Amino acid sequence: MAKRMLTFEFVALVVVLAVVFVDGRRGGDEERGMCAVVVNGTGYPCKEYTVETQDGFLLGLQRISHGIERRGDGTKRMPVLLQHGLLQGGDNWVLNLPGQSLGFILADEGFDVWIANGRGTRWSHGHKTYSKHDREYWDWTWDELAEYDLPAMLEFVMTTTGSKVFYVGHSQGTIMGLASFSQPVVTDMLAAAALLSPITYLDHISSNFINAAAHHYIDRMVKTMGVREFNLRNEVGVKLMDYVCQREDVDCGNLLAAITGPNCCFNGTRIPYYLQFEPHSTSLKNLAHLAQMIRRGTFAKYDYGILGNLQHYLSLSPPDYDLTIIPESLPLWMASGGNDALADPVDVIRTIEQLRSTPEVIVLPEYGHIDFVLSIQAKEDLYDSMIAFFRAHADRCVLGPAQVTRVPELSSF
Repeated sequence: MAKRMLTFEFVALVVVLAVVFVDGRRGGDEERGMCAVVVNGTGYPCKEYTVETQDGFLLGLQRISHGIERRGDGTKRMPVLLQHGLLQGGDNWVLNLPGQSLGFILADEGFDVWIANGRGTRWSHGHKTYSKHDREYWDWTWDELAEYDLPAMLEFVMTTTGSKVFYVGHSQGTIMGLASFSQPVVTDMLAAAALLSPITYLDHISSNFINAAAHHYIDRMVKTMGVREFNLRNEVGVKLMDYVCQREDVDCGNLLAAITGPNCCFNGTRIPYYLQFEPHSTSLKNLAHLAQMIRRGTFAKYDYGILGNLQHYLSLSPPDYDLTIIPESLPLWMASGGNDALADPVDVIRTIEQLRSTPEVIVLPEYGHIDFVLSIQAKEDLYDSMIAFFRAHADRCVLGPAQVTRVPELSSF
């Protein structure tokens, strides 16, 4: 165990030193925005937007309206919204080289690319009332991401482009997507959806690290400390990682593999670059919600306890999300990995079996959880199939008569 802990402490120290160095060098990246820090200089156009949710959060949204080779060709481009996963931000869609990053690939393929950033992440813009130091700022889970964040961003993209929207979610982006797709107001704005590492149920995850954290109620332990933000870039985050890694059944020698499963295909030499931007923060309440799902095997809203549930839901227990409500008419495409320790194949099959429609499914036996966004060969393995799926449903981008009245005059990109 001592050797394992020494390895983890070394990894943690390297990460912390890299973050401290980069954060000190960054000098206000959040104020400059993701376009200025990550995209500008690549040759792709990038524009920043702010979207306000119904509960007052100000979300960062970036737009790459066309690729390098197809600018100004006068064609109407189909919009696609990219939604990141847990502890990630919109930057993960553009962190690899242009021919490897989905955000750039879609732009080069003629799509109008919109990159979402959930509340609490670095590229979002706070709240109209609360600061990041207020406990109310962190009082949310992925329930709110599904109820407020995703509908607000989809509506903004649809009203700006005059078109229904394609959706791509990874990991937590699939949780909030599938939860949100039960709302007709959301599915009416969608042309089709692609889900990478689709998650609804988590009771079969094979990550010993995550299982240990969930079943030892680490979320409750931290709550007693008064912590509301979960941030791996601070002292509390490192201490929590160290606590979990002390367990005999958790091998943190390869920390990423310990959490997500072995990843086959991303470029390990770029890890120092990735660490300049990720991981992002989330709320501790969000982690507690995910831990509840792991412990109970449910796809349900956050459990506040009996009294809290009565107050929030008028029931003793939190309501389940019903996948059968998702309309059969919504085209779905899914990709899962055989080495994914979070989106376990058993849970993925359970999700598919509950859907009314039959999604197109790709299974990549060698892929781990992170490969779906950072693999250097994902274009051939995944993205070409996804693009063909979207193009096959291009006719669904056309708005209905009632929707047209809600949007500004159509423009070409």
